[in-house]
Amino acid sequence: MGNSYAGQLKSARFEEALHNSIEASLRCSSVVPRPIFSQLYLDPDQHPFSSADVKPKVEDLDKDLVHRYTQNGSLDFSNALTVNEMEDDEDDEEMSDSNSPPIPYSQKPAPEGSCTTDGFCQAGKDLRLVSLCMEQIDIPAGFLLVGAKSPNLPEHILVCAVDKRFLPDDHGKNALLGFSGNCIGCGERGFRYFTEFSNHINLKLTTQPKKQKHLKYYLVRSSQGVLSKGPLICWKECRSRQSSATCLSIKPNSSVSSTVTPENGTANGYKSGFIQTDGGNGNSNHGGKSSASSSTPACPGNYSLSPRPSYASGDQGTMFISGPPKKRHRGWYPGSPVPQPGLVVPVPTVRPLSRTESLLSAPVPQTPLTGILQPRPIPAGETVIVPENLLSNSGVRPVILIGYGTLPYFYGNVGDIVVSPLLVNCYKIPQLENKDLEQLGLTGSQLLSVENMILLTIQYLVRLGQHQSRALAESMLTTSEFFKEISYELITGKVSFLASHFKTTSLGDDLDKLLEKIQQRRGDSVVTPFNGDLNEYVSPQEAAAMIPTQNLDLDNETFQIYQPQLTVARKLLSQVCAIADSGSQSLDLGHFSKVDFIIIVPRSEVLVQQTLQRIRQSGVLVDLGLEENGTAYQRAEKYVVRLDNEIQTKFEVFMRRVKQNPYTLFVLVHDNCHVELTSVISGSLSHGEPSHGLADRVINCREVLEAFNLLVLQVSSFPYTLQTQQSRISSSNEVHWIHLDNMEDMSCEEKLYFGLNEYSKSLQWGITSPLLRCDETFEKMVNTLLERYPRLHSMVVRCYLLIQQYSEALMALTTMASLRDHSTPETLSIMDDLITSPGKTKSGRGHMLVIRVPSVQLAMLAKERLQEVRDRLGLQYRFEIILGTPASEVSVATHFVARLKTWRGNEPEEWIPRTYQDLEGLPCIVILTGRDPLGETFPRSLKYCDLRLIDSSYLTRTALEQEVGLACCYVSKEVMRGSTVALDLSGKEQERATVSENDSDELLIDLERPQSNSSAITGTSGSIMENGVSSSSTVEKSQKQPMAASSQSPSQSMGLQEGVSVGTAGAAETLKQECDSLGPQMASSTTSKPSSSSSSSSSGPQDLQWSGQPVQGCRGLHATLPPIVILSKAAYSLLGSQRGSKLPPSSSLLPHADVAWVSSLRPFLRKDMSSEEQSLYYRQWTSARQHHADYSNQLDPNSGAWACHPRRLLLTGPPQVGKTGSYLQFLRILFRMLIRLLEVDVYDEGEIHTDHSESSEVSQSEGEPWPDIESFSKMPFDISVHDPKYSLMSLVYTEKLAGVKQEVIKESKAEEPRKRETVSMMLTKYAAYNTFHHCEQCHQYMDFTSASQMSDSTLHAFTFSSSVLGEEVQLYFIIPKSKESHFVFSKQGKHLESMRLPLVSDKQNLNAVKSPIFTPSSGRHEHGLLNLFHAMEGISHLHLLVVKEYEMPLYRKYWPNHIMLVLPGMFNNAGVGAARFLIKELSYHNLELERNRLEELGFKRQCVWPFIVVMDDSCVLWNIHSVQEQTSQTMEAGVSSKNVSLKSVLQHIEATPKIVHYAILGIQKWSSKLTSQSLKTPFSRCHVHDFILLNIDLTQNVQYDFNRYFCEDVDFNLRTNSSGLLICRFNNFSLMKKHVQVGGQRDFIIKPKIMVSENLAPILPLQYVCAPDSEHTLLAAPAQFLLEKFLQHASYKLFPKAIRNFKNPVLAIDCYLNIGPEVAICYISSRPHSSNVNCEGVLFSGLLLYLCDSFVGADLLKKFKFLKGATLCVICQDRSSLRQTIVRLELEDEWQFRLRDEFQTANSSDDKPLYFLTGRHI
Repeated sequence: MGNSYAGQLKSARFEEALHNSIEASLRCSSVVPRPIFSQLYLDPDQHPFSSADVKPKVEDLDKDLVHRYTQNGSLDFSNALTVNEMEDDEDDEEMSDSNSPPIPYSQKPAPEGSCTTDGFCQAGKDLRLVSLCMEQIDIPAGFLLVGAKSPNLPEHILVCAVDKRFLPDDHGKNALLGFSGNCIGCGERGFRYFTEFSNHINLKLTTQPKKQKHLKYYLVRSSQGVLSKGPLICWKECRSRQSSATCLSIKPNSSVSSTVTPENGTANGYKSGFIQTDGGNGNSNHGGKSSASSSTPACPGNYSLSPRPSYASGDQGTMFISGPPKKRHRGWYPGSPVPQPGLVVPVPTVRPLSRTESLLSAPVPQTPLTGILQPRPIPAGETVIVPENLLSNSGVRPVILIGYGTLPYFYGNVGDIVVSPLLVNCYKIPQLENKDLEQLGLTGSQLLSVENMILLTIQYLVRLGQHQSRALAESMLTTSEFFKEISYELITGKVSFLASHFKTTSLGDDLDKLLEKIQQRRGDSVVTPFNGDLNEYVSPQEAAAMIPTQNLDLDNETFQIYQPQLTVARKLLSQVCAIADSGSQSLDLGHFSKVDFIIIVPRSEVLVQQTLQRIRQSGVLVDLGLEENGTAYQRAEKYVVRLDNEIQTKFEVFMRRVKQNPYTLFVLVHDNCHVELTSVISGSLSHGEPSHGLADRVINCREVLEAFNLLVLQVSSFPYTLQTQQSRISSSNEVHWIHLDNMEDMSCEEKLYFGLNEYSKSLQWGITSPLLRCDETFEKMVNTLLERYPRLHSMVVRCYLLIQQYSEALMALTTMASLRDHSTPETLSIMDDLITSPGKTKSGRGHMLVIRVPSVQLAMLAKERLQEVRDRLGLQYRFEIILGTPASEVSVATHFVARLKTWRGNEPEEWIPRTYQDLEGLPCIVILTGRDPLGETFPRSLKYCDLRLIDSSYLTRTALEQEVGLACCYVSKEVMRGSTVALDLSGKEQERATVSENDSDELLIDLERPQSNSSAITGTSGSIMENGVSSSSTVEKSQKQPMAASSQSPSQSMGLQEGVSVGTAGAAETLKQECDSLGPQMASSTTSKPSSSSSSSSSGPQDLQWSGQPVQGCRGLHATLPPIVILSKAAYSLLGSQRGSKLPPSSSLLPHADVAWVSSLRPFLRKDMSSEEQSLYYRQWTSARQHHADYSNQLDPNSGAWACHPRRLLLTGPPQVGKTGSYLQFLRILFRMLIRLLEVDVYDEGEIHTDHSESSEVSQSEGEPWPDIESFSKMPFDISVHDPKYSLMSLVYTEKLAGVKQEVIKESKAEEPRKRETVSMMLTKYAAYNTFHHCEQCHQYMDFTSASQMSDSTLHAFTFSSSVLGEEVQLYFIIPKSKESHFVFSKQGKHLESMRLPLVSDKQNLNAVKSPIFTPSSGRHEHGLLNLFHAMEGISHLHLLVVKEYEMPLYRKYWPNHIMLVLPGMFNNAGVGAARFLIKELSYHNLELERNRLEELGFKRQCVWPFIVVMDDSCVLWNIHSVQEQTSQTMEAGVSSKNVSLKSVLQHIEATPKIVHYAILGIQKWSSKLTSQSLKTPFSRCHVHDFILLNIDLTQNVQYDFNRYFCEDVDFNLRTNSSGLLICRFNNFSLMKKHVQVGGQRDFIIKPKIMVSENLAPILPLQYVCAPDSEHTLLAAPAQFLLEKFLQHASYKLFPKAIRNFKNPVLAIDCYLNIGPEVAICYISSRPHSSNVNCEGVLFSGLLLYLCDSFVGADLLKKFKFLKGATLCVICQDRSSLRQTIVRLELEDEWQFRLRDEFQTANSSDDKPLYFLTGRHI
């Protein structure tokens, strides 16, 4: 608390000082008492006030009171009581009149050895009622049992026996003085003094013991004999004027304040109270008198929430303390003229007391009346009488705020008072743990007690000034209540005094008569509409016929989407994708093929039309395919719905569309969703509020929540009411507008957003004519009027004054110059600008002024009054006055419509303006009414926004921000850049002060608007006039104040009207003119004498419009300045307080009236908080009030968090930033994405090397479904590779190739893989999918139902020996329970024995395929197309994913229902060759096991099905092709294609006759270039890739090279063919392969084994090898991979003779390796009886020997001839085998080797490098 004394602050001393301060404040009528902390710390040893200082005589105070009130004319004191009467009633026993706190009572110490326990007497006997209630107690005659209260035991009553003569009768009279009592504990009798008795029963009092204070209740026995608490002892006279009226009592004990929660209220804020009343129960709840009575006092249990008229019927608690009166004024007197308990200001209740009294009906004294009657805490148990005419005298129900402890009893007309827990609820801080306190920067010892916090609050309240307290009272009203109050004041004529005040002008003339006189003087003529001065008149017919020059402004019409809008639309889209990907099954994007939408907006006709315009201009209906081009304009109306009573039927139609179109994704856009977000339930209680609960009924209805094809997008500039603890929108589903902080980020944008923050920051620009202003003169006038009319709502007073101000300004500027001094300079300059600007040009364009008048009645009054003044002055053709009300369309006079049409150009005859934007350029006043501005966009000609009526009723963040949001807009970058120029200028005092006269021609400033915000203007020119605006319309140049153009040469400067926009060239000047260089002062909020000297002259060579017509050479760039905003003092002092914060100053307010703070103890919002962080803050610290739509949100039973709807998003962004355009763009890209989700990019490349093919000599008949084995086996094998993915691989040598001349191929860089051609195809129902696909049908196939089910998969080891590897191989199967039927397990132990295979002879089953499908996959756990459910048409099939050991957990996570085959860990870095090798080895081993098993069952071994399918994880679609008949029109027969399922392809191939004689069967690759020519031969004997049926029996001795990373299939095909086996390709089927951008056979990132530094240059392929034992950088990559990559790029070095020389290929024995695209390889098998290409007579240019086995011998090599200088490359596993191979093959006979020609791959010895030797042919 500030200094060293803080920690030791004694509670008692603190409370004493507080009490003294409050009492002094209440007594003091003029001096404001010192704050409590100054008293405590600056005067530690003395009391702050002596009684003599502050307590005047009561008589004097009373006279003062009477004098003030009669002066005010507010009250009649005819029945006022005299002071003597008041004093007569003082209690005899309470004579203490000291201001000081009571001296602590020093109690006599208890006798030694006696008991001192509370609740027991000194003899140690129990006196508590709970202990004695069943006891029989004997008492002497004439004695009664009574209950005493001990302050130490508030929850217990002590039983005493007292002589009844010393107790009062039922009327509170006839009690003898003194005391006589007995102790019923120990039986001691004859206590004659209450002090002595209280000591005996251990009351332990701190004040003088008094029987009246401490004996509380009579004790009575029930019918069951139980002693219990009875009626109160009535120590005071019950003052009742009517003997027949029976007293009611309310005894709210301390528990009431904590347990009773207001029906309509909350713990803090605007609406509270105990009792919810119902107007329909037959009794008037608003009347003054209680309508029910009871013969017995009401017991505390009756103090309930039921709508009982006998109790307080106001349901509004407020923050005013109206405690019980001081003890000398114990009760309120029947005739008392004022409520005695020292109210600072009368308190409004929720509803009018009756229809003849207003909410704010009590008199408001001119100075605080707190000195009259000083309240004091009344001890619990004392009784306060509520007089029956309290209400009629005071006119308002007093509100008694529960503070701390228990309240007194209330007797009498208890219905006339309101007891409210509002205050104490503010301080109910939940128990905070240490970590919470740390977050707040507090420790537990720093927290004040609840009592002390309440006392501090009271001290603050009693020190409030009169206007502050009035503002506080008004801010307590809810929006509905304050509108009702204004309406009531207008309807009942309460404003008549105010209205009559304004019937005369400020000069005292009768306004109407004056206007009549002016009109008569003018006659029929009117002021010229435009292009002329105000003193030029024409006839009305002439005025109506005047046609302005056409001034097309195309920018207004074109609908553009700007970059920030695109970015936000994409953010929305990615959030929708995130919902779909979340795995919650709440959104399946793959299900939808269309997008439809509806936009729900608040009740504003203009907003509906504005939204329709945006929809029409954007073309979104046509883009989404919802409407045809011709009809889209009319049909747009069904897509926008207003939240009014008609919504129900329209919404039902929409929901029918949702249900009938399950494949359409509907988006329900709830725009401006923060408006009227009240609950349906509260709506039923809302007395006919038309829109109550409508949004809730629509957005939160069950159909919307459950529709799986409906997204809800809520859009708001002020989302705070949707960001509470009970929010239905997940914080992760909020999409925030991009931050526009960085000017550089937005450098590409022409315009920048100017919002609330920018307005606040603009005050620091150093402009003396700032964009955000406060009219101090107006505020002073308002304060004077508020004192004069205390019973009226301040908005009514403000509105009447504003109407007068504008009316008199109009008169002053046209006919009565004498009124100038009586208009505020701010108002005068606005009106001057408004009515003179159309006169300056032939186009007649002007500015718009928006006056915000929330009350519709006041707005209509303003429109009527201003229109009357305008018309009487003859200005009806000069400017329009429009009432902007939500309920109706824009209404504009026909002559103004004609003018608008002329400006716009080619509008149709029937065109009328429907939105405010349509009024671009029209000089007009728009009086904007309605509870809230609803997001309407204003034109760029809006220049002034008058918010002077927005005052204390708008003290929430939402309310205030949405008012200023009216003016937010986009401005050109120059304006924002100019702000920095302005700041620079403000420092250049000397330059600005010393302006030479000669500069006046170069740059003139037109100080058109007076400086209403300059506090101490010290102009440097003597020509500044005293009066605000010169009455002449032109002034001489000498009267203007010149200024030098500091940033540009004189020739570039222009004279401009203030605020007129210019292009790029004059941007800095524009701003400087805004800066009105009158000296170094910064903007301030006070108004002094204005210092402008010109009203309407044209001040330079060029006149430009405010709205910024394109200036030549500016490429249409607008330097539009933002509108000028005039605020009330309250709003200005708040919004003008910003200092270097990202947050607007309004962020300190309660975010919205429908929410409440969870705790009054909470951290501040940080200055740099982003909107995302603000959302999280509000979600933690605010909760929805009872009438809020989210209040009913339920907790999710699983997570314990509030339930958020998974398909609901929130888009937030500042007002007028472009959210509508953004969400329309979102709809468009959502549709595109759905189409893209239904599309897939597939490779579309024609076959390569078709001209190298061997022509097939065997003819085939077209249309045959299967090949004929006899004829097919006679076809030669086409050894050339035609798959386009191998276009950069080495060619395979054929005899035909020898004649082909090879073109030069540009070697592609190693880092840049070749871009392959793709085409987008629509997915069909037969596609294979990745994990992102979700649908109902394959839901079971894809997912497991719960996390526990992952354990349902079992792991099985499977071991077999591989002759190739020369060791045992152990693989692992992961088999889900649902797939176990595909396997054979041992009878005991569940040991995996084999995988079931069918028989060849099995009949074709339409619901099965025979072959197991193996899919090797790596790095594609999400993107691999492993979902074959649709491709297999949902039939049962055996599909095995083949994955590496380290990737197994990922694949298992994403594909829990798939069988996994996990490769051994040694193959983690291996390539695809290893996977295919192990698939084939395993399958052959399994085939043998199955043959053995089935042989035992009597089947022949050769009958077991020998085929498996091996297919890539990127196969997406399968097609069947047929040749169409040739028609006369086309030269060539066409190809018809049809998408088919993988199931039908496999079943067709499996049905091939004599299939077991084929080694491999496959299909061709799809290409859009497929021709009928390529289908002429239905079957080809050639290479097959990517999708094959492999006969593992026939190919038993042909192996995949398990070392290989590339071309493993070409290598395998060549081996298979050379073994004499058949490879058949079905040409009438084709396979589409998806372009998957991740995973697969992607390259290793090759890095050095030991990293020296992070930033190394990329390693080139030639560095992948090195000389053995050299110092070369060793690389961390597999040796085989390095070798293959090196060979691809090293053909120039290794085989120089082979480059582009296909006649002399490189001879490769038993292997195909890619050694570069410019080299041909002749593949020769070393196996005996193998079929090889005919290479007789071929001279080879090189020899490649790769890991050759024993079949390769010296004799074989000697058969081949080589060119002279041909090169050799021998590759071996290690150096020793390399040397052995050289010797064994006798290579040194024909080849020359050098020591330096030995190389190794650049691996360390741990990674087993490969070695190779090169040599030259001798």
